Amino acid sequence: MRRFLKETEVFDSTNVLHYIAEISQFHRIQGSKELPEAVRFIKEELRIWGVNAQLFEEFYDGKSWYLTLKSPIAWDLVYGKVELLGNTLTTSLSPLVVMAHSPGGKAEGEVVHIVREEDWEKAKEKIVLVGREWREAYRKANEAGARAFIAYREGTGDAIPYIGLFLTKDELEWARIPAVAISESLANRVINKLNSGETVKAKIEVETQINERQVLPILYAEIGKPPFILFTAHICHPKPGANDNASGSAMLIELARVLNGLYNDSFRFGFAFLWIPEYYGTQAFIEKYAKLDKYYAVINLDMVAGSEDRAGSTVMLVRTPASRFSIVSGVLEYFLELSNGARKSFSGSPMPRLKLKSYPYEMGSDHDVFNFFGIPSVMPITWPDRFYHSSEDTIDKVSKATIELIGKAVLATALALAKAEKEELQRFARGYAMKYLGELGRDRDTERIERLVMTGLARDSRFLGIESGHEFERRPWLRWVKKGRVSGELIKEADKEAYEEFKELTRDRKILVHLHELLMLGEFLPKEEAFEALEEEFGEVNREKLKKLVDVLEKTGVIELL
Repeated sequence: MRRFLKETEVFDSTNVLHYIAEISQFHRIQGSKELPEAVRFIKEELRIWGVNAQLFEEFYDGKSWYLTLKSPIAWDLVYGKVELLGNTLTTSLSPLVVMAHSPGGKAEGEVVHIVREEDWEKAKEKIVLVGREWREAYRKANEAGARAFIAYREGTGDAIPYIGLFLTKDELEWARIPAVAISESLANRVINKLNSGETVKAKIEVETQINERQVLPILYAEIGKPPFILFTAHICHPKPGANDNASGSAMLIELARVLNGLYNDSFRFGFAFLWIPEYYGTQAFIEKYAKLDKYYAVINLDMVAGSEDRAGSTVMLVRTPASRFSIVSGVLEYFLELSNGARKSFSGSPMPRLKLKSYPYEMGSDHDVFNFFGIPSVMPITWPDRFYHSSEDTIDKVSKATIELIGKAVLATALALAKAEKEELQRFARGYAMKYLGELGRDRDTERIERLVMTGLARDSRFLGIESGHEFERRPWLRWVKKGRVSGELIKEADKEAYEEFKELTRDRKILVHLHELLMLGEFLPKEEAFEALEEEFGEVNREKLKKLVDVLEKTGVIELL
């Protein structure tokens, strides 16, 4: 298998850097005019390389649903300014000074820092300063009669954080005040003065344009014939957004260029490429355009250029959930480790040059949606990134070494799956299944997971032409009726009381990962076995909260219990 890594020398990380620089010039907020402009730029670059791409157009209008997600409004930034403690921040410094989807407006007045619930009693006619749960806090600020809203985020230092409101059309009925963002360092100066009993005043000016609708772009290309390995990357996020996610979108261009030149009819897979706005675009694509039976697996490229020394990043591989077990996780893990073996031990054995680790399934990007719909999906990503969602996510922070490591590993994975002999794929499948189960088995029983692994291997076998694994009879406990990312707005639309319970139960993001995997397991296993499999996969889970969440989802029609 390692021979396929030698075929990846055609991958050019310099091209990826060039495209990151180009894409990061667009302020790619969901619902803005620059998002489709960035996609049209990519489409033209693909045309130059001989890759024919289709541009599908859905719309941001603040009211359309894409599976479980309601579209945010169509919105563009015109200008913004904040005057605070002798500092003047404008959108010429960074467009992130204005929170995405903020209404326009002007405000001047005293600042009040909101820490506890009772602080809202002091918000009337004031400018509120908030450091967490911004969307909910923005609603409360409007209800409390505040004049404006200032957000900051811990851990961003001198950078301006990216914080989006993702307002819908209905929410414009109450969303009236301008919303801006400032750096953590400036926020701390304000907080220190307020805690000392001093009065702090701010002056805010925001000009935005809210339109009836804007294009939600979906760019899709195919090379060769089905079945396909699908590569995807989200193109949205603010300027500059170099690592998140100009990097994934740029790497996708380079992979399309290279695979367009390498593909021939002897390959067992063709290759498909998808550029979308995160989650909304993926769910629109699946709902309206995708023929899911064409895809063997998905590799989602999100934040693939983080720097270990500058951003503090580790190269992570997020594996498929156990309910969607596939050797695609193992093949990519194998080539990431091979690509990373640049240093030498005392005796000359390869040693890793960058921090690299594989992880159980985690949510947070477009691989989620494909997994929900039964297509095994993995995600290489660099995390953490100290410049994440901030004005400092610039091209000088990205790493050419990381781009080369991930890009070549992904390319080698595609070539190995498409070209390797059946015997070596069968051997690899057996070895990876043993490795995966062995890792879990060190801490807990794997009886349920073993069945899922065998089922996943049986699916792999149908696509790869090997003989491995076997199917088990499905005995589902539930039917996932409204499939997609389970969102607060979906629950709220059905039952406002249930939404409050859902919001409280899901404050810990980990519970959402467990919930979605439980739904996937529940479509295959009886209730008790689904919970047991979840515990085998993740270790300790909060059964009590999960059962309450299942009740909420049944009550609101997201699932049906069988």
